[in-house]
Amino acid sequence: MLEQQRLLLFVGSYAEESDPGIYVYELNQTNGEMKLLDQKSGLKNPTFVNVDGRSHKLYSIAETKDENGERIGEVVSFEIDPVQGTLSECKRTVTLRPSTSHIQRDRKDQYLILSGYHGGNVGLVKINNGGIAEELTDEKLHQGHGADPVRQDRPHPHSTLCSPDNRFVFVADLGLDAIKIYKLDPDQNELIYHGEALTPPGCGPRHLAFHPNGRYLYSINEVNSSITAFAYDPESGQLTSVETVPTLPADYSDENTTAEIAISTNGLFLYGSNRGHDSIALFAIDPANGKLTFIEHVSTEGGHPRHFALTPDGGHLIVANRDTDQLNLFRVDSQNGRLTYTGQSAHVSKPVCVQPVLFNL
Repeated sequence: MLEQQRLLLFVGSYAEESDPGIYVYELNQTNGEMKLLDQKSGLKNPTFVNVDGRSHKLYSIAETKDENGERIGEVVSFEIDPVQGTLSECKRTVTLRPSTSHIQRDRKDQYLILSGYHGGNVGLVKINNGGIAEELTDEKLHQGHGADPVRQDRPHPHSTLCSPDNRFVFVADLGLDAIKIYKLDPDQNELIYHGEALTPPGCGPRHLAFHPNGRYLYSINEVNSSITAFAYDPESGQLTSVETVPTLPADYSDENTTAEIAISTNGLFLYGSNRGHDSIALFAIDPANGKLTFIEHVSTEGGHPRHFALTPDGGHLIVANRDTDQLNLFRVDSQNGRLTYTGQSAHVSKPVCVQPVLFNL
C-alpha cells in the first residue's frame, strides 16, 4: 500500500479573541487549490505559529491578561490531526511581558524560543516529552539603542534562529542593529550570552535564514530595506559580516519595510519580502562566498506581504498579504528561482504567518 501525503498550511493572524485567528488549509500542489479545513478562535493576535510535523504539534503565540489585568504573552499548544486537518487545544502557558512577536523551536524539539519586540526580551520555554509547552525557564533582557531615533530608541528583539548543530541561538534585534548570540544550555535550561554581530547602523535586523550548507546566515533588515550576509564559523559560533545589499529598486522612494526571508531548498536562491513596494526580491547566492546577486522583483499580487514560505519540495511559495487578506500561491522555477503567480488565492483575515508542513498519512 502506497503511503499518502498531505500538505497542510497553518496560518496565524491578527485577530480578536471572538474571531478566528489560526487557520488550517490543505494545498493541492497539482492544481494550486487551497481548501480551508479548520479555524480556531479564542486567541488574541495569534500572529506567529511554529509547527512540529513529526510530533503533530502546533505552537502559537497570543496575548492574554495576568491576575492584575496586565498584558502578558502566552504560548498555546495544539495537537494536529493531519487526517482531518484539525487542531485541538492542549495547554496555555504565560510567557513574556508585555507580549511576544515571534516563536521558534530549537532543532531538537526541546524548547520554544520567544522574542519580545515590545519588552526588549527573549524567553526560553521548555517542551515536555509529550510535546506540550511547559514553563518559561529563562528570560534575557536586552539593553541599548540603535541609530534611528524613532525605530531604534530601545531594543526590539524580533525573531530567533538556532544554529544547525543547535549549540547557539541567534536573536535578530531590530532596535540594536545586532544579532545577539546565545549558547543554548540544556542542563540549566537557559540562554548564555556568547557574543554578537552587527549590521550597518540603521538597518534593523528582523528575520534570519541559514544557508543549507550551514556556512552563511542572512538577515533581512526592516528599517532600511536591506539584507546582510554573514559568514558563520560553527566551531566558534561567531558571525562575520560579508556584505549588505538593498531589497528595493534604486529609483523607489516611497515608504517600505521588509519582512520575511527564505532560501531555496537547493541553496541557490534567496527571497525577501518588501512591504510597501509589495514585492518579493529574488537573489542568486554565490556558494563560494555567500554573496548575493539581484535577479528580479515580483509583485506579491496584494498588499503588505508580512510573511511567506516555500513548500517543503521548493516547488511553490505562499505569500501572506496582510492588508489585502490573502494567501497567494506562486510557482517556483527550480532552475532560475523565478516566481510565477498561479492565480490561486485564499481569503484570510490579516494573515501574518504561513507554515507549510507535509504529512505522511
